[in-house]
Amino acid sequence: MPEPEMDLPEADETGGETQPERPDDGRAWYVVHTYSGYENKVKTNLERRVESMGMQDKIFRVLIPTEEEIDFRDGKKRIVTRKIFPGYVLVEMIMQDDSWYVVRNTPGVTGFVGSGNRPIPLDEAEVRAILHGMEEEEARPKVAFDVGDPVRVVSGPFVNFTGVIDEVNLERGKLRVIVSMFGRETPVELEFHQVEKTL
Repeated sequence: MPEPEMDLPEADETGGETQPERPDDGRAWYVVHTYSGYENKVKTNLERRVESMGMQDKIFRVLIPTEEEIDFRDGKKRIVTRKIFPGYVLVEMIMQDDSWYVVRNTPGVTGFVGSGNRPIPLDEAEVRAILHGMEEEEARPKVAFDVGDPVRVVSGPFVNFTGVIDEVNLERGKLRVIVSMFGRETPVELEFHQVEKTL
C-alpha cells in the first residue's frame, strides 16, 4: 500500500526500510512526469485513485524523492526538505493497461518517462541509489570546482553518476552538475562533498 508519509521530512526513516526482497510479480519502479510544482498533488491524487479503484494489487507505492539539506540564509542555518527530481514522481507498479490508465489519467500527470508510448522502468541499482540516498544527510562545503570540470558523484542518490559542472555556488556550497539520467541530460544540485573531479 502507498506510504503517504514518504514526501515529508521524516521520510528518511521510512524510506530506508522499504527495499527488502522484491516480490517476483512483475512490479517495477517507473518515472512519472508531472506539471511543475504538482508533485505532492499528484502523489495524493494517485494514492486516492488507487484506493477508490481497487488497484492496490498493481500500484504499490508513490514516492517523491526528497532529501534534507542544510541551507544558509541571512546568516542562519536551517534544515530544508528539497525534491531531488522536481517535476517527477516515482511509482512502484505492475505495468498493465489498467494500471497505466490509472496513473496516466491522474490529474497533474503529463506522462511516463520512456520512449514513445512505452514506459521504461528504472533499473534496480538506480532505485536502490535513490532510496539509500534519501537516508543520508551530510553537509560539508568549501572545495574548489570550476564550470566545465568533469566529476563523479561519490555519495547521495546519484552515487556513481558522472557529469559536468554547469554552475558553482560558493556561498551555498553547491554545484549544478549535468548528468545523463532517464535518457536525457538532467541538471542536479549537489553538495561539494558529494562529487570528486575525474581526469
